[in-house]
Amino acid sequence: MTEANLVLDALRRIRRSSGVSLAFAGMVGPAATPRAQAVRLEHFVGNTRGALNGVSVDIGHGLGGKVIKVRRPVAVDDYLRTPNITHRYNAIIATEGLRAMAAVPVIVDRRPVAVLYGAVHTDNPLGGRTFDVLADEGRALEQRIVAERFAADTGMAADDALRDRITDVYGRLRRLERSLDDRSVAAQLEQIIGGLLDDMPGEQTSVALTRREQDVLSLAAIGHSNARIAEDLGISVQTAKGYMKDAMAKLGASTRLEAVVIARRSGLLPG
Repeated sequence: MTEANLVLDALRRIRRSSGVSLAFAGMVGPAATPRAQAVRLEHFVGNTRGALNGVSVDIGHGLGGKVIKVRRPVAVDDYLRTPNITHRYNAIIATEGLRAMAAVPVIVDRRPVAVLYGAVHTDNPLGGRTFDVLADEGRALEQRIVAERFAADTGMAADDALRDRITDVYGRLRRLERSLDDRSVAAQLEQIIGGLLDDMPGEQTSVALTRREQDVLSLAAIGHSNARIAEDLGISVQTAKGYMKDAMAKLGASTRLEAVVIARRSGLLPG
């Protein structure tokens, strides 16, 4: 899957999960000035009048340029009036009718590669839920881009869209199983979950991950932070880190992403 398609998938999830009226993104590339960079807006999901399409946002300017400069998410309640950004692009934003907006940088190998935006046509604050969705999708997109590049470099062939969907479903089913009071239903669900791992193609391995270690890795695979993993599993952040550390040690991995890739390749995670 191309990086452009990965970005579009992220935007669709942002629009669906956060309720913003427009989710859009720009890829970081060369600007008109030699050795400078800019964010070129080119991916859109939602209500747009087309004024943003093809706009090149200079680093340090506007909202997207600022998040690339500071390398962290930023939100504004009213783009046209906030003192926290420059207003070089106000006319374009006014044409689109956008007001409240948030943006997150996507950083791979310490280099910014894209910016994800969520925006609405009112000046009502976007709220923590929208901000969290954007941040989570930004981190997940970083991991997916790294995995895509790793697969290309190593010649690994896989249907990555299907793989990520299967991993996401696996994590959701595990969380649902833990929430059920009816143990007979939970037991049946456990069998279904186990079936996702049965006969998975993979290299022969003597590694055995516990269910908790698999849970932690499956959530890390879809971009969840340690805090989000802990919340989803109903455990402390330190406990989640402990499971991750144990899984990495068993797999001989030095990073979370490497652990996910090795676990998938070995048939220890679905996908």
